Amino acid sequence: MAKQGPLAEALGAPDDLAISATVRARVEGIDGQFRPSPASADAMFSLRTTLAVEYDAGPVRFGGELWDARAYGEGPASSITTSEVNTVELVQAYAKIELGDWRKGAKGGKGLLTLGRQTMDIGSRRLVARNRFRQTTNGFTGADLEWTTHGGTRLQAFWTMPQIRRPDDLPSLRDNAVKFDLETTRVQFFGAHATVPHLLGGVLETYGYRLAEQDGDNRPTRNRRLWTLGARAFARPATGKWDHDVEGAWQFGTARRSASAADVTDLDVSAWFLHAEAGYTLKGGWKPRVAALFDAASGDGGRAGHYGRFDTLYGARRFDFGPTALYGALQRTNIISPGVRLEAVPDKRTDVMVSYRAMWLENPRDSFATTGVRDARGASGRFAGHQAEARLRHWLVPEVLQAETGGAVLFKQGFLRNAPNAPTSGDSIYGYFDLTLTL
Repeated sequence: MAKQGPLAEALGAPDDLAISATVRARVEGIDGQFRPSPASADAMFSLRTTLAVEYDAGPVRFGGELWDARAYGEGPASSITTSEVNTVELVQAYAKIELGDWRKGAKGGKGLLTLGRQTMDIGSRRLVARNRFRQTTNGFTGADLEWTTHGGTRLQAFWTMPQIRRPDDLPSLRDNAVKFDLETTRVQFFGAHATVPHLLGGVLETYGYRLAEQDGDNRPTRNRRLWTLGARAFARPATGKWDHDVEGAWQFGTARRSASAADVTDLDVSAWFLHAEAGYTLKGGWKPRVAALFDAASGDGGRAGHYGRFDTLYGARRFDFGPTALYGALQRTNIISPGVRLEAVPDKRTDVMVSYRAMWLENPRDSFATTGVRDARGASGRFAGHQAEARLRHWLVPEVLQAETGGAVLFKQGFLRNAPNAPTSGDSIYGYFDLTLTL
C-alpha cells in the first residue's frame, strides 16, 4: 500500500488518498567482464521513477503503481535486458478487499484479498519477490489471499499470470522503447505459503509453488511445468543474540533444456537449493553483526532425459549474492559457496556491509551460476574463484534522500579462467553509485 509522504502533503491529499513517488538515479560500470559474449567493459546511467496511488474506500482499497525504468550510455554489446529497462508500465492496478475483523484489539483473524495487477514479497523473497536493487520488478496479475490468525499464524494462497516485460530485443531496450507488458494463461504461477511463529527458536515457513508455461505466439519457452516445495526456519537479528536463517527447496516436474523451437523434448526435473546462515549481533554503538553463510544449488549434468539445474522462479538475489544490474554473476543455481558477512550501523542515518565468498560449481558440466561460462566436458574443474563485496548507505535527508555506493570484485580462478568459453578479460571489477529521492 502506498504510504503518505511529502508528495501527498504537498498536494493536500485527503487522509483516505495515499500518494507516493520515488526517483532513483544510478551510475555503474564493469571492467573485466565475466560473461562470454558482451564487451569486456561497460558503463551505464539509469533512472527509475515510480508513482503509487491508493484510495481507501473502507473495506475496499483501490490502487495503482506506475514504474518507468530507463538506461542510457550502455555499450553496443551491453548485457542489459528487461531487468534494466521497462518504460511507462502500470505494474500494479488492484482492488484490495479486507476480510475478517480489522478493529484494533480484535481477537479474531483478518485477511486481505488482492485482485488485479500486483507485486508480491513472499517469505525470504528468494523465490517470489518485488525487486528493490534491480531497475525493474516482477509483477503478477491475478488473485492473492492472505489470512492472519489472532496468534500470528499467516496463510497465503495465490493464482497469477506473471507479467512478461516488453520489449525484450536489444535495439528496443537501447532506445527505451515503450511497449506494454502482457500476461497470458500460457504462463501461470500459483501456490501457497504458511508462516508459523514461535517454533524452533524462531519462525517456521513452508510453501509449495507451481509454474506452468507453454509456448505463446512468437514467444518460445522452455515449457517449464515445475513444482517447488520448501521450508525455512529463521530468527531475526537482535542485539546481543544469535540469529539464523536456514531454507531449502526441492524442485520437480518437467522442462526443456532450451527455448529453441526445435527443442521439443520434455525432461524430468529434479533440482534443489539450500541457504544456511548464522549470525551474532554485538552490543555497542555500531551494533556490528557477523554472519557465516553457505549457499548451494544444483546444476545440470546433461544426462539424457533429465534436467537438474535449479530454477529460482521469481526471486531476488541481491541480498544473498551481491549487486545485479551490469554485474549479477552469482545466483542460486549450479553453485556451492561458503562466505562471511559483516554489517554495522555507525549511526541512525548510515549502514555499511562487507562480505566475502568462495565459489565452486555444483556440477562441472553446467554453466556456472549466471555467468554463462560452461565446459560441457566437465574438464575445467569445479573451483571458480572468490567474490568480495562492499556497500555504504547514508540518508542525506532522513527518509527523503539516500545515497548508496558499493561494488564487487570477482577474482576468477580455475573454471572461470580455463573453461572453453571463459573470456580472457581478467578479474571482474564492478562499482555503482545511487541517489534515491522518496516523496
